[in-house]
Amino acid sequence: MSPITTHVLDLTRGTPAAGIPVLLEVRGGKRGWKLLGKSRTDADGRAKDLFPGGRLRKGTYRLHFSLAGYARTHKRKLFFPAATIVFVVDDTVRHYHVPLLLSAYGYSTYRGS
Repeated sequence: MSPITTHVLDLTRGTPAAGIPVLLEVRGGKRGWKLLGKSRTDADGRAKDLFPGGRLRKGTYRLHFSLAGYARTHKRKLFFPAATIVFVVDDTVRHYHVPLLLSAYGYSTYRGS
């Protein structure tokens, strides 16, 4: 399993959000962001394979969720066509689970377990 995972819950529909493309990146000094992995949320809204076998380093990471296609598929309007979550990894042994809670006019996140 990836040391960084996520899941997306659609609060408006009350269901997991399947089929959302997710990118995992790490800040790479002067070169900006470096892509570590990409996935798509499964039927349970989870992306567990973003960085399989990857080794975490201390630093700043980000998850980018492309939401526009999901909105079109479900014939919904979303105010935010994308969401980006930036977070800090300070313990390279721990697992980091960063969920996204999605609604029509906003989103939220938290440090999961």
